[in-house]
Amino acid sequence: MSQRQGTDAVHAGYRPSGDFRPMLPPLHNCAAYQFESHAEAIEKFALRQSGFTYSRTGNPTVAILEQRVAALEGGAQAVATASGQSAVALSLLALTQGPKHIVVSSSLYGGTVDLFTDTFSDFGIRVSFVDQADPAAWAGAIEEDTRAFFLESVSNPLCTVADLPAISAIGHEHNIPVVVDNTLATPLNIRPLDFGADIVVHSATKGLAGHGSVLGGVVVDSGKFDFSDSTRWPQIAAPRVRLNNASLLERHGSAAYAMLVRSKFLHDLGPALAPASAQGILTGIETLPVRAAHVQRSVSTLIQELADHPGIAAIHHPSLPAHPSHELAKKLTPKGTGCVLAIELAHPSLVSPVIDGLQLISLAANVGDTRTMVAHPATMTHCRLSAEQLLAAGLNTSTLRISVGLEDPADLLADLTQALDGALNRALAPQTQGAS
Repeated sequence: MSQRQGTDAVHAGYRPSGDFRPMLPPLHNCAAYQFESHAEAIEKFALRQSGFTYSRTGNPTVAILEQRVAALEGGAQAVATASGQSAVALSLLALTQGPKHIVVSSSLYGGTVDLFTDTFSDFGIRVSFVDQADPAAWAGAIEEDTRAFFLESVSNPLCTVADLPAISAIGHEHNIPVVVDNTLATPLNIRPLDFGADIVVHSATKGLAGHGSVLGGVVVDSGKFDFSDSTRWPQIAAPRVRLNNASLLERHGSAAYAMLVRSKFLHDLGPALAPASAQGILTGIETLPVRAAHVQRSVSTLIQELADHPGIAAIHHPSLPAHPSHELAKKLTPKGTGCVLAIELAHPSLVSPVIDGLQLISLAANVGDTRTMVAHPATMTHCRLSAEQLLAAGLNTSTLRISVGLEDPADLLADLTQALDGALNRALAPQTQGAS
């Protein structure tokens, strides 16, 4: 039976069973699994039979999380990882398979940029950054060995909404899969696979888990991309010694890509999600619809009430008509874009006084928590970006990122207002004294 997202958030992937029929997904906190026979062990290790062999590549609790996130995103398969960063890395390593090329948005979380410009460079993977809002730039950056497009559905931190239908069409025209980080928006606000994307990744630490208590990541595959060209996709379509000269496509069909992520990259590199972390994320997902609705109302309240504050030069959020993604957001994310908004202060000198003047809102490098947090991207999350990269991402030294939590929006507004007022008063005090 087809279920709506609110129901999937609570039930997908699990039905009480066994002797005790626990209502909550049980915690299977084990490393290994007993086989009924040697013959069964042989089949499972050869990937000819499904099941669990060792918790680095699969665990019953983790599997429930994978099924739940796949259901929420409308995907066919999912692979959970130890963090969002590992989900991004594994999703793309499985596609590049060596020194290939990828095209990525210039509007990304700073840690992702670090991965692409530093670590991927060590692996020989070439990365071209393009203006996310310019479809022609994506097409123009394609090279003969381009193996992936990568972007965020809603960018961190300026909340630019990606034109997924246009970008996906360009990728598919050139047999390039489109990988989308849906962390900020969450599937409650947009399901990228519905708009042409092929693979979705999450930092499950953020909106999915929702309480800042666990780390985790997920790779979700649509199962629809055509990997049948064995010259272009030998890691999936060509015979592999590792599989006794069979191919993943032959063995697993539309699940071949997800099996590559799991059986090679998760297995060999080892960023496995702990079962206890999976259980924590599952618990968080159960309240995702309620949290998402509350947060969206709070974001709207803050935007409306702070719009005319003299300490703020601009608010970056697609609900505002002046935002470059306003019209696109109305089509793709009508319910909202998640917990983040960015404010640009009237002057860089206000940054530290405003941050240090906050009494309720915390200075912390996370989003999607129950608690509201502020960060200064230029010196924190995006601190290793060059001046040119910051400019391409639309960031400057006056920008603050706010991740809105579950507090009463009136209290959040009061805290931001008093911090802004205090910073402005201190900035004006020397001028007033000089005039007197």
